[in-house]
Amino acid sequence: MKKTLLVSLLWLLVTVTARAAGPVIFTGQSLIIGRYTSILEDPHDSYSPGQIRLAAGFKPATSDIPNLQLSRSGFWLRFSIRNASAYDQLLLQLQYPTLSVCEFYYPVNGRYQASKLTDTLPFGQRKYKHQDFLFDIRLPRDSTVICYLHVKSSEEMVLPLILGTPQQIGESLLTANLLWGIFIGLILVMVLYNFFIFLFTQDNSYLWYVLYSMCIGLTQTTLSGYTYHYLFADAPWLFHLGIIAFPALAGIMAMLFVRSFLDTRARTPRLHRIFLGAIALYSIAILLRLTGFDQASYRAIDISALCTTALIYIVAVKISLQGYRPAKFFLLAWTIFFAGIILFTLRNLGVLPYNTFTNYTMESGIVFEVTLLSIALADRINILKKEKEQSQAESLESARENERIIREQNTLLEIRVSERTAELNYTLENLKQAQAQLVESEKMASLGQLTAGIAHEINNPINFVTANVSPLRRDVDTLLEVISAIEAIGLSDVPADAKKITIQDYKEEIDFDYLKTEIRQLLNGIHNGASRTAEIVKGLRVFSRLDEDDLKMADMNEGVDSSIIILNNLLNGRISIIREYGQLPLVECYPGKLNQVFLNILSNAIDAVRKKYGEEPDGRIVITTAHENGGVWISFRDNGTGMDKSTRKKIFDPFFTTKDVGEGTGLGMSIAYNTIKKHNGEISIVSEPGEGSELRISIPLQQHSVKTHLT
Repeated sequence: MKKTLLVSLLWLLVTVTARAAGPVIFTGQSLIIGRYTSILEDPHDSYSPGQIRLAAGFKPATSDIPNLQLSRSGFWLRFSIRNASAYDQLLLQLQYPTLSVCEFYYPVNGRYQASKLTDTLPFGQRKYKHQDFLFDIRLPRDSTVICYLHVKSSEEMVLPLILGTPQQIGESLLTANLLWGIFIGLILVMVLYNFFIFLFTQDNSYLWYVLYSMCIGLTQTTLSGYTYHYLFADAPWLFHLGIIAFPALAGIMAMLFVRSFLDTRARTPRLHRIFLGAIALYSIAILLRLTGFDQASYRAIDISALCTTALIYIVAVKISLQGYRPAKFFLLAWTIFFAGIILFTLRNLGVLPYNTFTNYTMESGIVFEVTLLSIALADRINILKKEKEQSQAESLESARENERIIREQNTLLEIRVSERTAELNYTLENLKQAQAQLVESEKMASLGQLTAGIAHEINNPINFVTANVSPLRRDVDTLLEVISAIEAIGLSDVPADAKKITIQDYKEEIDFDYLKTEIRQLLNGIHNGASRTAEIVKGLRVFSRLDEDDLKMADMNEGVDSSIIILNNLLNGRISIIREYGQLPLVECYPGKLNQVFLNILSNAIDAVRKKYGEEPDGRIVITTAHENGGVWISFRDNGTGMDKSTRKKIFDPFFTTKDVGEGTGLGMSIAYNTIKKHNGEISIVSEPGEGSELRISIPLQQHSVKTHLT
């Protein structure tokens, strides 16, 4: 009995408290009931429906639309409804689609029943196929009932509660769908129109504008629940992600659009770099939502939006003050958009009434913004077009001026060309003379080697002859004296035996036998010296055809030998020449030019061997000749220092030399290369550092296409 009395007193206390906030008297017209509610915060979200009816601490709402802010707590709303209309079937509409918990409790036959809705479940499980939360209330006329609403969300909770009949709520939802359809249609028109313009202009500003318009449209349709209804009906988690992802992407695209459209890199370079920080903030918000930090991601979006709005305003104002007209259009569009956000916020705070106009101020601001931005882009194209036309006019005028200048300059150029032609002819003549001098210099170098070799080679036999003449003269004088003495003895009256004895004694006295032997040796020496001199003169005669201008038939073996004779003094008896000659037919060629080639090749081979072995007698040069395939080839192979790859590549370049300054002109191998090429021949080289070199020449037997003079 006492327990029943206590329960009755508590029920009376709750009823009195509920009525203290004022009951909702429904007279047949839909109305907003937020101001008639009392609110209790449940920090741990631990109250059960039974406990909440006995709980104290409910506070009356202070506005038509309760704003519970961003909180981890659960909230209970309590309100009483008195039906003073002729309708007994009512609907409670909650225009907020993003609630993780939304439970409506109302009594039926004295017992509270629960209707539970959430945006975390597939959309198809809802009784009423609409993104708003709709709850049935069966309430007979002149009846009063106390209702409870339990809500919780990871986003900010703004709760527009509307009570009406099913017909009234349905008509309201139909009007809302129509307005949202118009909004979405306008956004799509702007997106498609500007996307086609982007395809034609390839202007990145249009691309960023299209992406921004798409993202801002998706943001608004997500916050109103339409993406949950139509796009993510079976994937509520995508809808939950889109609540943060779409606003973040809209902010990122807005900044990329501003950077491109207002050319912030050139006009505000310092602020241009700050945009990257704002983009990073939006990216962090998306990352927080992906990792489960829902409320932190929502707060990150708020901070990012605030920073972005301030930054864009500062940039737009600064560039507008620079006189850039597109920035003024942008500033106007952004201001209208921001004004829509402010009006929408004032409605949520209860400063402005809750009606059709205030419900769609943000969407209206967005429509005006994207429209003005589209106009601004078109105006920017007009500006660029005018600038292009002006640039073309300036270019045309510049072209005409250039044409006049060119005509004037042509006369001067003709004079200068004549002068330069004369100078070039003079320079060309000098170059020809220089070329002739360089070739002559190389000839003189070869002549120097020739002179040195001949002087050395002839000097030895001549010295030998000269050295034998004096003793031969002495021996001849002695022999004449012997003849005179023998003649005197023979004419004397001395008996023959005495004469014979006297002559024999005299011959012994002067060592007549040795005198005969010495005279014979001296004559042989003179004969050998003369023969060697004749051989050298013959080799000189073969080699010394450097200036012959006619093609002749020549023996290549003989030409190589003549070059060896010239360079014999450089061999110094320490470098071996190994001849591996084949039987060669005569070759049609310029013999003197080829002899110069052989001389240059052998001279380089001797230098390479001497550089490696010094005075050691281990150096050798192997010369091989052969006849094959309608031509002859000559190979010079030495065991000298060899060449690396870089030297091999440049060995035939003019003026390239590995010798010290003053020891060579650098033209020897270049002349050799050109000479062989003009004989329709080939010259190649194989060499490795430290392993010696082989230089091979091949020359055709007949020069059918070469009848020109070689310099």
